[in-house]
Amino acid sequence: MKSADWVRETPDGVSLDVKVIPRAGVTKVAGIREGRLLVRLAAAPVDGAANDALVAFLSEILKLPGRNIRVESGARSRIKQVRIAGTTVSQVSRVLSL
Repeated sequence: MKSADWVRETPDGVSLDVKVIPRAGVTKVAGIREGRLLVRLAAAPVDGAANDALVAFLSEILKLPGRNIRVESGARSRIKQVRIAGTTVSQVSRVLSL
């Protein structure tokens, strides 16, 4: 898949289509699946812990403050849309090496 399939420019940054797999052994990017960035999360999907873990993980790997990252839709689903302010498609693709 091309990066354009799962990451798009927005006026203030990028929007990502993400599929998460909670309760994984380790938190990591696991490639692209079904046109979405696949992220395995060690956190369980309880009381928003998986969403918080996703934001913290993306913040860490993209070297951006957590306040720049928010789950825009899919908070209670494995399929999410995430908005990230202060970055570009090329920066995200380079950091994720996809």
